[in-house]
Formats: sequence, structure tokens, C-alpha cells
Amino acid sequence: MFTGLIETVGTVVSRQGPSVTIAAPAIAADLVLGESVACSGICLTVTGIQGDRFTVDVSPTTDGLTTSGDWQTGAQLNLERAMILGGRLGGHLVSGHVDGVGKLLKARQIGEGATKLAFQIPEAIAAASIPLGSITVDGVSLTINELGAGTCTVTVIPHTASQTTLLSLRPGTRVNLEGDLLGKYVARLMQGGIGHHHQSGITWEQLAEQGYTNG
Repeated sequence: MFTGLIETVGTVVSRQGPSVTIAAPAIAADLVLGESVACSGICLTVTGIQGDRFTVDVSPTTDGLTTSGDWQTGAQLNLERAMILGGRLGGHLVSGHVDGVGKLLKARQIGEGATKLAFQIPEAIAAASIPLGSITVDGVSLTINELGAGTCTVTVIPHTASQTTLLSLRPGTRVNLEGDLLGKYVARLMQGGIGHHHQSGITWEQLAEQGYTNG
């Protein structure tokens, strides 16, 4: 489990078959074999450590469902080690299991150095999201400012920009997306659960009355 607060940006230095080696001087020395690292939002297992570098293995299935198939030498990745139980949760709960791939539509600077990013997102993620809710973009915990039909807009503050790869994105760039865990469970509950077709007995209006949604 992760928080969506990026610790460092690593660089892919080699890729041989499923094995991807990433230079990450800020965290490599503290890693141990078998632990989990979120690499641009994808939970991967450390299979090797060499000085300031570490290696992860990426399956063909993961390559097909995420942007990991695009990773080549020189690619920069947002990195976060698994959260420690009992520590601060500064972002939101992130599983590292990517729900889908979106793409950047446009970027626009606003205010005091902040940048507004608009993304195309899969309908399933949009359906389980709400304005001012959370979404993970390439491993970064962000707040949804606006939610449209298959689109969402987020604001990247200067600090987040300096610690992540988000401002290096260009229109059309693919990104890994993970919807809010609580939102996904609520959406499934509203559908009656897995394998069930009956009404849940809970409506969006009831949730709004209790302050769980914006109505």
C-alpha cells in the first residue's frame, strides 16, 4: 500500500526482457529484496539491488495494462516505497494496482506557478470518482478539480511539480491511473456487489444527504 507522495524520480538505465533496472540514488541503499516499490503508480517487486540501482520484473500482462511497455532507457519514473503502518498518510490510500491508462489532453499554467492538467480517463474510473475526490496519476496523489464525461482536471502545485515527472508530460502522453479505493468500493456497492443484480438499498441521494458526495 502507498500514499501517492513521491519520494524520488528514478531513471530507467536498462531493460532486458522483463527486467527493468532503475537508477534511484535516494532510495536504493535502503531497499531490500522482495519489497514493493510503486514505479509511476505500478506496484512492483524489487528483484535485484546494485549500488544506487535496483531491478524489478514486469510481466507481459502488466505491460499490456499499464504504460510500463513504453519504458525505455532514459525514461523517468515516479518512485515511492510502500507505506509504513502507523506512519502519516499525507496523500490517500493507493494500492499500486493500475485501473486503466489515460492520456494528457492539455496543460495550462494558472496562478502562482501552478499548472492545470486535463486528462482523458476511462469511463470506469470516471464513474467511481467525484469532484474534490482523489485520483492517482503516474503514482502521484492528486485532487480532482473538475470531472467531465471521460475527463478530469487536476492542479499541480510547484512543489509537486518539482518532485515528480508530471510537468514533463506532453499532450497525448499516456499515464497510469488509479481511482480512489473508497470510491471504487462505493461504486461496486451501488451496483449490488459482485455477481448480484439486486438494488443495494443505498442511493446517491442518501449519500449526498449524509455529506459523502457533492450531490
